[in-house]
Amino acid sequence: MSVKDLLLALCVVIAWGVNFVVIKVGLHDMPPFLLAALRFALVALPAIFFVRPPKVPLRWLALYGLTISFGQFAFLFLAIKLGMPAGLASLVLQAQAFFTLLLGALFLAEKLRWHHVAGIVIASGGMFLLATTSDDVHTTSGLTLTTLLLTLAAAFCWGMGNITNRIIMRNGSVPIMSLVVWSALIPVGPFLVCSWLFEGPDAITHSLLNIQLETVLALVYLAFIATIVGYGIWGTLLGRYETWRVAPLSLLVPVFGILSAALLLGETLSMRQIIGALIIVIGLVMNVFGGRLMPLRIRRAQHD
Repeated sequence: MSVKDLLLALCVVIAWGVNFVVIKVGLHDMPPFLLAALRFALVALPAIFFVRPPKVPLRWLALYGLTISFGQFAFLFLAIKLGMPAGLASLVLQAQAFFTLLLGALFLAEKLRWHHVAGIVIASGGMFLLATTSDDVHTTSGLTLTTLLLTLAAAFCWGMGNITNRIIMRNGSVPIMSLVVWSALIPVGPFLVCSWLFEGPDAITHSLLNIQLETVLALVYLAFIATIVGYGIWGTLLGRYETWRVAPLSLLVPVFGILSAALLLGETLSMRQIIGALIIVIGLVMNVFGGRLMPLRIRRAQHD
């Protein structure tokens, strides 16, 4: 990978890490379902007038939008609104990699390798440690079992979206920006309905009439920088290089998520939470790179 493209990839990873801090800021003065509705409305409009619709059956486009967009961000925004630390959210959400593996084995008959299972087991230990960690009076963490489960539900929906994306791509290559922009139309309606039912018309009216500048800037960041620009660059890099060169860089997202949350929001974690987070990172690394350990050991054994 060229230095220029590596820097572009790192810019995207940083943008996606900071994204969780921006979500936290956006939720200060706006309820979660309304914020999500506006975010995806801005992703779709006016971009749909400049991006061709994907050649995808409507049922798959709808399923993709309802899982990776509506389901994921309904649970994630609600979790963060209820107090889930932005930094930890960026890490726990990476459980989508494990849900994708399990769902792929279940629905697509994909094989689980030893390092996948090892990664799932290790990361599950970290999740359990987080789940058994109550709020520490010495930290600003809002981690609870409820917010953790909501974030895991968001990761599960992301995994479902990944499986849907694989099914879509089996029927022919689809430009990533086309899929992102047009699928963004799908969750807007459900988010508005949820906002009306659960947040109420008064909250909607008050939020829109008294919208703050920081909320507007958060929406611009979420829609254009994190989504359109981020996915546009990432998709270009995936089309230019092998997946194994690009995909592992996404492991840096929670690193920048936790760092930016600490620097910008003053979030701190208890020692148990830090250990749990490190165990999850080890599980993610095992999942991505573990498959290369066995061939390396075999080559060393043959050399010896």
